Amino acid sequence: MKFLQGTKLYSIFKGTCPVCQKESMYKESNPYKITRIFDMYERCSYCQTKYKMEPSFFFGAMYVSYALGVAVSVGAFIIAYVFIGGGLMTTFFAITLTLIVLMPIILRLSRNIWINMFLSYKEAA
Repeated sequence: MKFLQGTKLYSIFKGTCPVCQKESMYKESNPYKITRIFDMYERCSYCQTKYKMEPSFFFGAMYVSYALGVAVSVGAFIIAYVFIGGGLMTTFFAITLTLIVLMPIILRLSRNIWINMFLSYKEAA
């Protein structure tokens, strides 16, 4: 993933600081540790970028999370219904299971996308 460094995609997929991309924004790198999924550093230790620019900043990430959830659901539907040929209930359970399993990743990705909409990479001088 080094070839993407300096782009928003690198910061989104790696969860690094959107400005310097040198440090993870999250205290726990594993999103499946549910009790620590929201634990973020206050600032980047390299460039001092404040991650929560204002109170309730990441509430906007809910909109991104909704869009990602719909995209994942459509993907699960296509795989379960079209390719596997499951019935209506099988497809419903496949979509539900997929959303439950991928919920922590969708949550983190939506936060990463949201903050990257407002902050951009700045190359070190």
